[in-house]
Amino acid sequence: MGGIALPHRMNGLEPVTRRMMHTWWRFSRPMTLGVRAAVIDEDERVFLVRHSYTPGWHLPGGGVEAGESMLEALHRELAEEGNIVPSGEIALHGIFFNRKVSRRDHVAIYVVRDFAAGPRPPDKEIVETGFFPVTALPEGITPGTRARIVEIIEERPPSSDW
Repeated sequence: MGGIALPHRMNGLEPVTRRMMHTWWRFSRPMTLGVRAAVIDEDERVFLVRHSYTPGWHLPGGGVEAGESMLEALHRELAEEGNIVPSGEIALHGIFFNRKVSRRDHVAIYVVRDFAAGPRPPDKEIVETGFFPVTALPEGITPGTRARIVEIIEERPPSSDW
């Protein structure tokens, strides 16, 4: 009889136990998750951005907010940083550990080839944007950004690290 009662009592404690474990995991194993997109047009040009707060050219993207899916975050970031709206398939290229930034940072890279883009109003976060031929990337492109573009264009398997 004792064996039957224990699972019944544990079921009542499960929501509390689960909340306590999630709180513990948040502090013992914290992780950040970001998304970026290689937006490539029909002329094999890739869309890049330069931010006001960090040097170099980057793929557009940013952090995934609580309660937001990775694809929701990607759509939001593309709209904010490039006034870009994907209209076709969005393919996951890979998920990368960005240990140069933090021991807890991970970035998912998507490939977007079908999209609509409009003019982007200036703001304080993005200082410059543009489409660049993948064979003539701009000076100052970050090494991780260049590596992801090369993997995608040359159809190489993705690295595990950014």
